[in-house]
Amino acid sequence: MKNVYLLITLSLLSLNLSAQDIQYSQFYAAPLYLNPAMTGASEMTQIGVNYRNQWPGLDQSFNSYSAYADHYIFSANSGVGLIVNRSEQSMANLSMTEIGATYSYRMRLGFRSFLRMGGQVSYMDRDAYFGDMVFGSQINDQTGAVGGTSGESLGDGISHQFMDYSFGMVYHNENMWFGLAGHHLTQPNISFIDGENSKLPIKVSAHGGVKFDLSGGTSSQLLNQRTGTRELTLAFNYKNQGAFSQLDMGAQINIQPLVLGVWYRGIPVQKDDMPNHEAIIGLVGISLGGGLDIGYSHDFTLSSLGNANTGGANEISLRFSFLATNKRGAGRTTSMPCFKY
Repeated sequence: MKNVYLLITLSLLSLNLSAQDIQYSQFYAAPLYLNPAMTGASEMTQIGVNYRNQWPGLDQSFNSYSAYADHYIFSANSGVGLIVNRSEQSMANLSMTEIGATYSYRMRLGFRSFLRMGGQVSYMDRDAYFGDMVFGSQINDQTGAVGGTSGESLGDGISHQFMDYSFGMVYHNENMWFGLAGHHLTQPNISFIDGENSKLPIKVSAHGGVKFDLSGGTSSQLLNQRTGTRELTLAFNYKNQGAFSQLDMGAQINIQPLVLGVWYRGIPVQKDDMPNHEAIIGLVGISLGGGLDIGYSHDFTLSSLGNANTGGANEISLRFSFLATNKRGAGRTTSMPCFKY
């Protein structure tokens, strides 16, 4: 009976998640996905990939993939990028693929103080396969046997394509940052059924943090001599999409080349005074030299689903950074103090 209740709960969550964006615990390792204003923020050329497997302890898991590339154009104070995202929800045979182009512009507000503004335009493809779905009318309520036809006219497979638009901005100096982003600004229709209107809710996010130098040197020494980097960074990321809200709070310590981090995800106090504790996240990252960074994180489920049932979530990120230009300014260290992962 416990497994039946768990299956019902997960089925409901699957329906809810169909209206939500995919999420990454290492969201700073997916900068273009977090905020289009982060395009080119490294002031280098970057290529990165992200993979997340949520609830691996179950037969039906949620898989997310992301790949991106961005480049900073020094002569134009601009960043350009390309991002590809895909999510697969095996329980509902539902998938979403996104191909987007991003652009950002960096404005100087003062000495090492900047405002970055960016936008994204994307082509989205939403697919579902209903051939393996089981409806209540097919289940014998006496024996639990499944058989017969459901009478539904959904067909085996269906797809829907649409355009999507996002905008964001980030203010930062060498020690702190604060960003705002809005995704799905036109609330596109994602319904598979002609004549029906099911809007994809706008996702609004706010993220920021502060960095503390633990090396004992000056800020300029820290920025110019990364091999001796020792930093502590505190940060948060809040998201709201439709009826769903989420807050991530965490810290990372960077002792070059190793990064260790811990996050808390949940809403400690809600309007109904019922806390929503979702996960504790542990992270380890390493810089292998030559511009290659690797990160791994695991989500330990705190909710009633239980970590023993779901297996939490595993996430891997890879990032390769290099200079692809000899323009004036190339080779300097970016003033962006964000998390590495």
